[in-house]
Amino acid sequence: MPHPGILIIGASQAGAQVAASLREGGSTAPVTLVGAEPRLPYQRPPLSKAFLTGRATEESLLLRSADYYRDHDIDVVTGERVTDIALDADGTGTATTRSGRSFGFGGLALTTGGTPRRLTVPGAGLDGVLHLRDIDDALRLRGALDAARNVVVVGGGFIGLEAAAVARALGKEVVVVEALDRLLARAVAPVTSDFYRAAHERRGARVLLDRGVVGFEGDGTQVTSVALSDGSDVPADLVLVGIGLVPHTELAERLGLRVEAGIVVDACGRTSDPRVVAAGDCTSLDTGDGRVVRIESVGNAVAQARVAAGTLAGSPAPLAAVPWFWSDQADLKLQIAGLGTGHDTVVVRGDASSESFSVLYFREGGIIAVDAVNAPRDYMVVKRVLETGGSLPLDRVGDTGTALKDLMVRSA
Repeated sequence: MPHPGILIIGASQAGAQVAASLREGGSTAPVTLVGAEPRLPYQRPPLSKAFLTGRATEESLLLRSADYYRDHDIDVVTGERVTDIALDADGTGTATTRSGRSFGFGGLALTTGGTPRRLTVPGAGLDGVLHLRDIDDALRLRGALDAARNVVVVGGGFIGLEAAAVARALGKEVVVVEALDRLLARAVAPVTSDFYRAAHERRGARVLLDRGVVGFEGDGTQVTSVALSDGSDVPADLVLVGIGLVPHTELAERLGLRVEAGIVVDACGRTSDPRVVAAGDCTSLDTGDGRVVRIESVGNAVAQARVAAGTLAGSPAPLAAVPWFWSDQADLKLQIAGLGTGHDTVVVRGDASSESFSVLYFREGGIIAVDAVNAPRDYMVVKRVLETGGSLPLDRVGDTGTALKDLMVRSA
């Protein structure tokens, strides 16, 4: 059916992958990728790791070169934020940007990502109170780190802990403030949380749990301290707020799509209006069993983008990839495969004090996820088991005298 082509709103990792997957799948439809940032799509995970330390450059972060998009007839429009969409009954429509540009489409993908969650407390607008999501944020943070002495990280999630590790390696005084009773509470089991608290403290950081931020104090323009809910104050000339991501769902809401902590999609990337697909950090996955799960990771963004592209091209195929994630904090590499949500048993394989161990999650005797700290072989084995539908014996996986791969039971 002739149409104006496919419009991808959001030049994120997911957006770039939708475009690439359309071409890899043989689609010859016109493809336009519109992004609000003035750059080609790039990787975000290194922003709190290699880029923050100066070991990665802006060019090295690019997902694909300008030549790639030109050679594959993908029109990338940068510096344009889409603010409105009109969708017609036949699935075609028009998107309009803040500057007044219009883009017609016959197929629509929303890959709009999100924005760092802000604290609405006194002093939040002081200089030195920073967030980290894009290259400009990372450049500001990198510059501020050079001059800072006392760094406070608000939020004990992955981005905050990665940045805290970088700051500590630069010799800064670092305090991590977390409102919950443990680090990484939404992603890992208590044993992994406890390990990371101890590991950061061994490297010289202070970790304060069960404390919220009630305000930032300054000398008029520049932050000087952080006021906590227990009445204490922590000196700070640099604060990084890393308390989560607010997904960009405004366009989906304008279209009347289902939104629950993100744009809800099914296993084929379809939104509640099957004419529209979505992928990446802006989405929540309807698992089909009554749960809606939100996953923020490169692996999920890429996998969702591929199935969304197939749906746009008329060949929907359900998402089958195993969720995976990694985090580099100092010399600690955490690799996660699967989703530990709903586990009923945790087995620790190895000695956490050695800083090389894994945590295996089981539900009703079946393996569902792993946290592997400096244990890449355990990570690869569990990921393989999850991908192939095999199993691991719960009563034997804790025995480090036997290689985990030798315990694999392949599916029939």
